[in-house]
Amino acid sequence: MEPKWLEWAKQLQSIAQAGLTYSNDVYDLERFESIRNISVDILAQHTDIETTVIKDLFANETGYATPKVDIRAVVFQDEKILMVRENMDGLWALPGGWADIGLAPSEVAVKEVAEESGFDVKATKLLAVMDMKCHPHPPSSYHIYKLFIQCEIIGGKPKKGIETSDVNFFAENELPPLSTARNTTSQIEMAFTYLKNPQKPIYFD
Repeated sequence: MEPKWLEWAKQLQSIAQAGLTYSNDVYDLERFESIRNISVDILAQHTDIETTVIKDLFANETGYATPKVDIRAVVFQDEKILMVRENMDGLWALPGGWADIGLAPSEVAVKEVAEESGFDVKATKLLAVMDMKCHPHPPSSYHIYKLFIQCEIIGGKPKKGIETSDVNFFAENELPPLSTARNTTSQIEMAFTYLKNPQKPIYFD
């Protein structure tokens, strides 16, 4: 579970963002801006990130605050799971990334697999919808929902992408070092349960 200070900071940011969006009273707007600044100060006190960077990344959105959506593709071949090595941290993850405006979740999964691994796939099944804060990921300033979508290879060949340096398949008992900001060991193990039991119901938090 995420630390309480991070939970409070995100809640304050959400309240401030909604207030700045819907309030017309000048004094209320000042109060909501103060609340937003407090949320930024909390993050600055508990991290090594500069206040200006936090404001740009964490407190720059407008409108009603909603969770971000991260989509991960689950692709099996010969009972091994497809993973890519991320350039950002040198660790391994399921192909995926932020949901794109204008694309369905299944289309995002297909696009990310092609861009990051070189394989052409078709999306076949939604496996899980997870709230990132309920799982052992590193703390994140965003509230994130993670969608795991099973896909089937229909073509292509292994090829690294702009954001990836390697592509490989791994057995359940031979997993590489994982990029836990993107996927955890328990989530990969969950993916293998769907390989063994295709009728398993969709998981959701």
